[in-house]
Amino acid sequence: MYLTDKKVAVMGAAGAIGSNMVQDLLATGTANNICMYDPFAVGLEGAAEEIYHCGFPGARVTYTTDVAEALTGASYILSSGGAPRKDGMTREDLLKGNCEIAKQLGLDIKQYAPDAEFVVIIFNPADITGLTTLIYSGLKPGYVSTLAALDSTRLQTRLATFFGVAQDEVTGCTTYGGHGESMAVFKGNTAVQGVKLDDILAGAAVNGKTLNAEDWATIQEAVRTGGAKIIKLRGRSSYQSPSHQTVEMLRGRITGEYAWPCGLYFGDGGKYANVMMAADTKFGPDGLTGSIPAGSPEDQEALAKSYAHVAKLRDEVIDAKVLPPISEWKTYNPNL
Repeated sequence: MYLTDKKVAVMGAAGAIGSNMVQDLLATGTANNICMYDPFAVGLEGAAEEIYHCGFPGARVTYTTDVAEALTGASYILSSGGAPRKDGMTREDLLKGNCEIAKQLGLDIKQYAPDAEFVVIIFNPADITGLTTLIYSGLKPGYVSTLAALDSTRLQTRLATFFGVAQDEVTGCTTYGGHGESMAVFKGNTAVQGVKLDDILAGAAVNGKTLNAEDWATIQEAVRTGGAKIIKLRGRSSYQSPSHQTVEMLRGRITGEYAWPCGLYFGDGGKYANVMMAADTKFGPDGLTGSIPAGSPEDQEALAKSYAHVAKLRDEVIDAKVLPPISEWKTYNPNL
C-alpha cells in the first residue's frame, strides 16, 4: 500500500509545512512509518492528533520532542525546522539563525542517524542550510538535498497563466542556482503547447498570444518574488507546495523518478565549487547525481551571478564561524 515502510523523521512537524508533509506522505501512499518531531510539545501533539483523526489505513505515526528518539533508525529525514520568512523579509534575512539550526541538525544526524539514506532541507536560505547540514552530518553528498522545485513550478504557473493554457501544457521549466531573488530563471528547454520558448520570443504565437522580451522579464521577476507574493496574499510563507514537492522528492529517491531540479552539492574542481544549489539531477543507488545546467549565454550569465550570490552567503556563514573554512570541510565530513 505504501512505497516504503522505512522510518521517515519529519522535523518541525508542529508547523504548517511539517504537518502537511506528514499528511501528504500518507495520502500519497509514500510512507506509513513516520515520526513527527518538534520542540513545541503542545503544537506537536495537536498536529499528531489531526493526523490520527484522518484515519489513514496502515499508518504507524508517532510523535516526540526528543530529537534522539525522532532520528534513531530513520532512513529518511525531511526538515522544515527553521524559522519561517515573514512579510518584508528575504530568505537571506534568516541566514545565521537558521544555519545554527542546520548545524545542530547535521550533528544530530551524525550521532543518531548515520545510516540515513536521504535528507531534504526545506528551511531558508535552503542552499546554505542544506550545505551546512551536509557538512556536519557526515553523509554522502548525494544523500542530502534541498527543495528547489518551487521556483520551477512557479515559472510553469506564470507561463500557463500568461498564455491561458493548462499548467501541464507548459513543459521543461527550470530555475537553477540559488533559491532566492538571485535565482537563474532559464529559457532552457521551456515550451508551451510544444512550442519552444525561444521560438515564442522570436514571434511565434501560442493560444493566440505572443510573448516579447519585456513580458519574459516580467515573468522572470514574478518567479523570483513568488515566495514573497504568497506571504503578502496569505499572511504567511508557503506550506502546501513545499510540503507536496518534498514528498515528491522522497518518492523520487525511492522510485528513481523526479521531474524537477533539486539542490545538489558541487565540490572542488569546477567553476561552481563548494556550494549547494539547484541543478539538473537524477536519482540512483547513491542518491542524487547531477551536472551544471546547459543553457543559452543569457542563461549561463544568470547562473554565474546566482552562484556568486550563493558563494557570498556561504562565506558570510564561514565568517560567522557557523561553518568551518572550506579547507576543513573534509575533517567534518570525509565524504566531501
